Amino acid sequence: MTVTDERPDSVPNTPPRQSGPGRALALVRNTWRGLTSMRTALVLLFLLALAAIPGALLPQRSLNEQKVEQYIADRPTLGPWMDRAELFDVFGSFWFTAVYVLLFISLVGCILPRTVDHYRAMRTPPVRAPRNLARLPHHYEGGSEHTPERVVEHAKAGLRGWRTEIRTGAGREGEITVSAEKGYLREFGNLVFHLALVGLLASIAIGKLFGYEGSVIVIADDGPGFCTTSPAVYDSFRAGNVNDGTGMTPICVRVKNFRADYLDTGQAEMFTSDIAYQAGEDLETGTWRDTTLRVNHPLRVAGDRVYLQGHGYAPTFTVTFPDGRTRTETIQWAPTDARTFLSTGVLRIDPPGDLYATDEERRGNQIAIEGLFAPTASLHGSLLTSVFPRMDDPAVAVDIYRGDTGLDTGRPQSLFALDQELVRQGRLTKEARVNLRPGESATLSNGAVVTFDGAKEFVNLQVSHDPAQQWVLVSALTMMAGLLVSLLVRRRRIWIRVYPAADRPGTVVQRRTVVEMGGLARTDHAGWGDEFDRLRVRLLDTDTTTARAGADSTGD
Repeated sequence: MTVTDERPDSVPNTPPRQSGPGRALALVRNTWRGLTSMRTALVLLFLLALAAIPGALLPQRSLNEQKVEQYIADRPTLGPWMDRAELFDVFGSFWFTAVYVLLFISLVGCILPRTVDHYRAMRTPPVRAPRNLARLPHHYEGGSEHTPERVVEHAKAGLRGWRTEIRTGAGREGEITVSAEKGYLREFGNLVFHLALVGLLASIAIGKLFGYEGSVIVIADDGPGFCTTSPAVYDSFRAGNVNDGTGMTPICVRVKNFRADYLDTGQAEMFTSDIAYQAGEDLETGTWRDTTLRVNHPLRVAGDRVYLQGHGYAPTFTVTFPDGRTRTETIQWAPTDARTFLSTGVLRIDPPGDLYATDEERRGNQIAIEGLFAPTASLHGSLLTSVFPRMDDPAVAVDIYRGDTGLDTGRPQSLFALDQELVRQGRLTKEARVNLRPGESATLSNGAVVTFDGAKEFVNLQVSHDPAQQWVLVSALTMMAGLLVSLLVRRRRIWIRVYPAADRPGTVVQRRTVVEMGGLARTDHAGWGDEFDRLRVRLLDTDTTTARAGADSTGD
């Protein structure tokens, strides 16, 4: 009787189609395996380094918003597209954050399985001795007058610090093998390096989330200074993603003076500022503590850092109104030439409220002073320039306006430039264009006198709060330590096999025990052959009359 398969030949023998949840689970599993592979981690690390390049080459809004706006204005077509791509806020952009988070997940997914494997390897006995030790890169064979037990005991005593395992009853009758391994700290150092890298990434992320950073310009004249109790005291303030600017560490700072050391070429050599500060209990007792700020030498107090970032000049003008009353103001002007500190700016002065009958009349007599300040002046005809950044011979070249300066409009205005729309509308009228040195003045048509009194220096201070800054340092140092361990520690294995010598008829047996030793370095490195020879001499109590070493026992 013949049994035939009634299935048509055209129907393939295919596995059953996987269900929808099964396919979804397989997709998630494969995605996770791909994300947590070492290759993906290396690619993401490369992408992170690549993504940081625009942050180093392009101006960043968090550092200098005015420079970013000028960069966009100079490139009206490309600039807005670059801004939409967040190239001026690289380290806070969505794409940089995505690479950062993916790298973090990938590293965690790579490290955890390796940590488990390393833990298991530490608890696993050393591998058994290979059947043929002569095939190892380093091999020795000799004899001993002692018993196998005595040879093994002597070898084990010399293997302190090695993980050893002694096995008997394998192979020949009376054979004893010793398996020894050393260098597990290499993998441990590698794991410590990667775990510290994860800690570094996490610390930086925590600092960005819960930290804040503010910059403030302070006149260096031992004035009232500022206190870090509100974002309103800063000229620019950037809070962390989950920080709303409240709960800041209270610190009060007064700037006593500023000193700049210059070379003969005008290049700055060092910036120094003497300050007084209060923090913690000093705020309750009213105690001021003195310290000195220098470039890259901040004040560290109450978990915050106060940096000296830059400096400049703040011209002082006095306006004497027709009734004899005066108004004096000092305000910082922005350096436009980093080599000579030629600076530009504007100063707005409101007359006394009771000097004029109506507010409209008062607004029509406001004073605006706009122009250039030269710390070391040089005149080319009527054109003013500066030849040195130190304030040796100060002078200003200013346009003086009278009218409505926009102080009462409530609209934000630039600190360093006058709103030219007010001039075009005729609300501001130019009264004079003059060059002034300290003590010189100009008289306006309404009888007001504008006097240039000189200039003071200002400093730009940055207050940074990073709750994870200490962990960043700890993580970085741990990374270096783990890297050094992984580079310096060598992983190696040795095996020793001893067994009784066979009797040979008609000969006098000159040895009682045959001794074999083989060595293998898990990582190639110079000097392993010499170390193997030193180990052989130290571990094996043998005679040398019948010793036979492998041809490559001293090779690498």
